Amino acid sequence: MHYLKPFLISLSAATAFAATSTSTAETTSITGCHTHGSDIYCIDGEGHEISVSATATPTSGVPAEYTGCHSHGSESYCMDTDGNEALIVAEDTEHTQSEHEESEHSHDHEGSEHSHDDEGSEEENKTSCHFHAGVEHCVSEGESEESNHESCGIQTRDYDVPLRIGTLFVVLVTSAIGVFAPILLLKLPFANVNAVFSTVIKQFGTGIIVATAFVHLYTHANLMFTNKCMGELDYEATTSAIVMAGIFLAFLFEFVGHRIISSKKCATESNQAPRKDASPPHSTLAHLGHSHGAALDPTKPDTKFSVLVMEAGVLFHSILIGLTLVVAGDSFYKTLLVVIVFHQFFEGLALGVRIAMLPGAIFPSKAIMAGTFALITPIGMAIGLGVLHTFNGNEKSTLVALGTLDALSAGILVWVGVVDMWARDWVIEGGEMMNASLSKVLIGGLSLVTGLVLMGLLGKWA
Repeated sequence: MHYLKPFLISLSAATAFAATSTSTAETTSITGCHTHGSDIYCIDGEGHEISVSATATPTSGVPAEYTGCHSHGSESYCMDTDGNEALIVAEDTEHTQSEHEESEHSHDHEGSEHSHDDEGSEEENKTSCHFHAGVEHCVSEGESEESNHESCGIQTRDYDVPLRIGTLFVVLVTSAIGVFAPILLLKLPFANVNAVFSTVIKQFGTGIIVATAFVHLYTHANLMFTNKCMGELDYEATTSAIVMAGIFLAFLFEFVGHRIISSKKCATESNQAPRKDASPPHSTLAHLGHSHGAALDPTKPDTKFSVLVMEAGVLFHSILIGLTLVVAGDSFYKTLLVVIVFHQFFEGLALGVRIAMLPGAIFPSKAIMAGTFALITPIGMAIGLGVLHTFNGNEKSTLVALGTLDALSAGILVWVGVVDMWARDWVIEGGEMMNASLSKVLIGGLSLVTGLVLMGLLGKWA
């Protein structure tokens, strides 16, 4: 087996070795010869490792030493056991050349990997389209302004229209089951069962509404306002400001509504109460407070009005859910559909149990409130079918409209979920969980957390 191969020494290598050739020549032999791969190295008289380049390999293999070392000009040679001359090269020069070659090889290898990564990155950029709230975004970091502009236009794709029409009825039935189930089940003649069922669904619904506000609506609105097709916003807190406006509008609407209703009830009771000149003015108010404390107690405002505000917030975003579901691409449609079905069912339970707790018969008011929720998302889907091939979710005006409605809905549901539902049940005096038994508190608390977690989990896909 040949361990050596002849090679030419460059002029620079010969010059670099000139300084050490004399000492090597003066040493008549080099010893401790060994191999590194296909190269032979020996030790000179000063203990330096030097490289040996032989034109031929001795018949006995690599010798343990070379003898008869001598110089020819600036080059040094030694003799192997067969009498063949071998060129002696300084170790430092050889290693420098070898390291340079390895560096170039490494650089080329890294360049190859970099080129491969660039190809992978380019391929990834081509497939970076994704959906936010059912709206497709195909803008990637590596795209030019021109390609960004193009990606903000209408995305041309084929839609499975029969599938969308069929699933419209799936969403309708699911929403109806979710919202009507609590209304019907709470009419069953089982007091204990109804009490437990009411607690579980009410607190589960509270978690659903709060998670919908923060995880779904707030997030979706922020995604709309930070979309690259929107451009840079002068006011970075746009989403939060609109959510705050939604909270204030819900508060103002409830406050004014409760004041008007309370004033009307006070006026009605005052007209019906017997007039006695001897009675002090406060006695009439005391009588009214005793007879209609729920209406006058500031901690117990008109419940139906609160539920109406809650439903308004739910309806705002439910129609957007239906619209954005239909215009989503086929690659994402089935996944989004499953998520929306669960979303609507859970939200229907949350709204339905609050409607069920209202006084009065199911027909007509309760049925109308529940039916409106069941229909609103399919209506949004029908609108989406009508604009399927012209809807551009990345158009600036569309992003502003969707983002504003989502943010306002988020604000309304934050107020309703945190104040009207969570706080009123748990920490405001007179709430049903305020002084409830430990078992009821544990059941209610577990149901609340379950609602928060489940709806929060759905936020991963929608």
